[in-house]
Amino acid sequence: MFDLGALQAAVAAEGRVARVVIAAHDGSSPREVGAAMLVWRGGQSGTIGGGALEWEAVQRARAALDGQDRLDKVPLGPALGQCCGGAVLLLTEVWDSARLAGVTGDAVVRPMPGTAGEMPLKVANRLRRARNGEAPLGTEQVQGWMIEPLARPGREVWVWGAGHVGRALVAVLAPLPGLRLTWVDIAPERFPDTVPDGVTVLPAPAPESLVAYAPQGAEHLIVTFSHALDLELCHRLLGHGFARAGVIGSATKWARFRSRLAGLGHSAAQIARIDCPIGDTGLGKHPQAIAIGVAVAMIRAGQRKETWGTGRGNDRDAAG
Repeated sequence: MFDLGALQAAVAAEGRVARVVIAAHDGSSPREVGAAMLVWRGGQSGTIGGGALEWEAVQRARAALDGQDRLDKVPLGPALGQCCGGAVLLLTEVWDSARLAGVTGDAVVRPMPGTAGEMPLKVANRLRRARNGEAPLGTEQVQGWMIEPLARPGREVWVWGAGHVGRALVAVLAPLPGLRLTWVDIAPERFPDTVPDGVTVLPAPAPESLVAYAPQGAEHLIVTFSHALDLELCHRLLGHGFARAGVIGSATKWARFRSRLAGLGHSAAQIARIDCPIGDTGLGKHPQAIAIGVAVAMIRAGQRKETWGTGRGNDRDAAG
């Protein structure tokens, strides 16, 4: 899908950005149709599969920044030092603020380079059926036109804490499709110098005050440096509402939290909605291991549309 937010952020930072997307492929392909990357003078984000294909695509994209859009059919064979045996159709488009202003609706639909004339009836019918709820739009090229639905993150994830585990969680979760991450801690210096694209950083001296601004359908991962802050966040989230919430810690820590939360007026059923511990102790206490366990559980829960569950005892103090 077309990630408009990421493109807008890149254009705001760089001025002109080339977007390269796999419009179609014959046979094997390193990535699926719709896989895209952004390229600018001094950097890039995203991937269309890496290797020689991506390296050459980046060079063409940087050249396009001084020119115009282009469409390239690239064989994935000996010329690239690959043995896939297929071919990919790469659409490279140059975006700036003026072009972004023309994006409206729920999809980006446009003719590809070399295509002239009015919108084909087949494309118009695709759009009509989507508007009528008869069939969702997919990412595809149809008779020289490219159709890409806008990406709509379906899950808001708030990570509370930018220590070792918080950093690992954000690094693992940020690239996953369909998630919008908000990252909270007490001060700007708590965060790393480089934050993954698309992650909203919110430094606040009193992080618990931000609970009121979280969507009630958000998912929360509480991994702060302070047990007292962890408890306060649980208390406020129980009063605010959430889709899912989890706290890193030991069984002993959670037993104390249950008692204190009950003393604050929360019922046992309410408290049971918070998972503690998070992660999977079978993977160990290393921050990245915890993050992988949480990510796997979240992916599976998203597929089943249920709570992402917990592992069996990762103590925040031991894990960092």
